[in-house]
Amino acid sequence: MKKYHYHLLSILIATVVTFPGFYQRISGITHSVLLNPSNNVTNVFLITILAGVAILSAAFILVWACDVVQKDIPQTLAIAIVALIAVLPEYAVTMYFTWEAGQDPTSPAVNYCIANMTGANRLLIGVAWVLIVVIFYIKTRLPVRIGTERRTELFFLGLATLYAFTIPLKGSLTWYDMVVFFAMYVWYIMVASKRPVGEAEAEGPAELVMNLPTKRRRLVTLAMFLFSGAAILANAQPFSEGLVESGKLLHINEFLLVQWLAPVASEAPEFTVAIMFALRGQAGLALGSLLSSKLNQWTLLVGMIPGVYALSSKQLMHPIPMNSFQMHEILLTAAQSLMAVVLLGHLRITIWQGLLLFALFIGQFVAPPVVEAFPGLAPFGLEGENVHQLFSIIYVAIAIALYLDRPARVQYLWRGVLIKTAEPAIITIDEGGVAGTQDETTSSAP
Repeated sequence: MKKYHYHLLSILIATVVTFPGFYQRISGITHSVLLNPSNNVTNVFLITILAGVAILSAAFILVWACDVVQKDIPQTLAIAIVALIAVLPEYAVTMYFTWEAGQDPTSPAVNYCIANMTGANRLLIGVAWVLIVVIFYIKTRLPVRIGTERRTELFFLGLATLYAFTIPLKGSLTWYDMVVFFAMYVWYIMVASKRPVGEAEAEGPAELVMNLPTKRRRLVTLAMFLFSGAAILANAQPFSEGLVESGKLLHINEFLLVQWLAPVASEAPEFTVAIMFALRGQAGLALGSLLSSKLNQWTLLVGMIPGVYALSSKQLMHPIPMNSFQMHEILLTAAQSLMAVVLLGHLRITIWQGLLLFALFIGQFVAPPVVEAFPGLAPFGLEGENVHQLFSIIYVAIAIALYLDRPARVQYLWRGVLIKTAEPAIITIDEGGVAGTQDETTSSAP
């Protein structure tokens, strides 16, 4: 009985902690504070912190719901649902900038929507993936292994990446790109939904919900998903805009805020969910959730941009205006994604491979301002704004080298569209919250 009360109290605390964030959004406090030209730094920080705490609490509820829902649906589909909910803030931020761009194609929002999308995508691979690898390495000194069922996400991510290269090649992001990206994601969900349902055991608050009668368990799980999604959506804009406004007050470049600081804020829920999985010993599940997040960002998020722009501008035939700099940003993001797919193609990632991803990410981040400050340092006479093209070539070259070293990295990914690529993972969580899964305990060789 004591354990029951403890788990119930945990759920109640996680729920109640989101209320201040809900209140400040519903009451209009965030609107009045963030739009006030004479902003007080303390007030902006308080708005941001309350929204961030609400998102963090919602992430806990989301993880518990994920544990429970695996009793009723395939793990791959459960991860896809969690990833989609966790990435909602990023959708909200990018769609906000895209809508503003449609209202006024000459506004800075035109640049911001692409900057925010590309920054978010590169952060997932260059920082989040690496963080999971480092956490798991510190705990076990082992590489992160993912189950063969993760070939589904890798196959569709590879497919979306190859298509993404056509955007800078043709120089536009149009309504038919939206159709292609959406079709890929629908295909992915159809495959994921047909996976077999595995066994699931859980401790903690998830156990409390899992032991409920079937109908009540499903209703409570649905309520947890809906509540966490509502909390994340309600607090996404205050959290992101609060961070951006804080940066302005501290005189930080606005474009950098939109491309990097805002995505850090909006990606917080999925980062939190993945880190919680990793800390519980479920590094494969953590990386799987980030894979799914990357996939839905690289399909749904990119596809939504021309759709929202068309709705806002009330015209379909003219694509969102983008210059060569934005095209280079998309090319760099696609190149990083290509390398990541090939790297993870053999279903494991070592600490050194993770550090390589991080080094390249940091390199493409700091190189442009360094080259602008010291022009003589750039190879081939490149200017700061063209350095990203060099990093695109480096990413693609590494991807080709990895493929030539072991072609099976890519050749077996097609199995991801099969319904039964592997036995479903069995998840067990002990009293200490440490989980063992097939992802970490079985070989991932093709």
